[in-house]
Amino acid sequence: EEYQVDTALSGEQALKKDLEECYDLVITDLMMPGISGLDLLKSLKEKRPEVIVIMITGYPAIKTAVQSIKIGAFDYIPKPFTPAELRSLVSRSFKKIESEEKAKKEPPPPKMPSGLYYIIGHTWLRKEGNGLVTVGVVADFFKPVGIITYLELPHENDNVKQGEECAKITDAEKYSHRIWSPATGRVLELNERLKEDFSLLRRYPYSDGWLFRIEPTNLQEDLQSLIVSK
Repeated sequence: EEYQVDTALSGEQALKKDLEECYDLVITDLMMPGISGLDLLKSLKEKRPEVIVIMITGYPAIKTAVQSIKIGAFDYIPKPFTPAELRSLVSRSFKKIESEEKAKKEPPPPKMPSGLYYIIGHTWLRKEGNGLVTVGVVADFFKPVGIITYLELPHENDNVKQGEECAKITDAEKYSHRIWSPATGRVLELNERLKEDFSLLRRYPYSDGWLFRIEPTNLQEDLQSLIVSK
């Protein structure tokens, strides 16, 4: 009811239709016959950088989905997913555009320190001297998020995997915002202060608002999928 929806049976057909309609949002599977979802993403972004693209992926292709964000996808959603999860992601994508317009009149969000590794629009990691890494949420993630009412974190000794859900935020409008882990490993420590003060996430995303610390299992490979802040 909120959106006008069209469909295409292939990436080639989607590109042809987009030339005629100039869609605001394109949702595509990563793996398709003919041109792939990544090729479709690149073609769309070359012609219209402003178009929003959401990738659908199976878990075996998670690392490729992480790569899709590096080349311009707004986000990705792993299979299986519910209609509510997809609606939430679509709503978040449009809200980000609205929030960016409002942000032009407001103070900029906290700047990411140099030397962090991150998934665009999701999470960052910082290498610590003891072999652990600290994980947090980038400031841009919160642009479309309303007042935070709930934060779901992993438990100590849980295993998290790069590109998969490691935390979830619920806002006052009942939207759930899933957060992808930037690395694979075992959770050793949680930021207990977040249980009492969700505002730390927004106010101090790169310091007091960190999420958890992990013992990474394949850090060098994981870092290849991330971007380094300058």
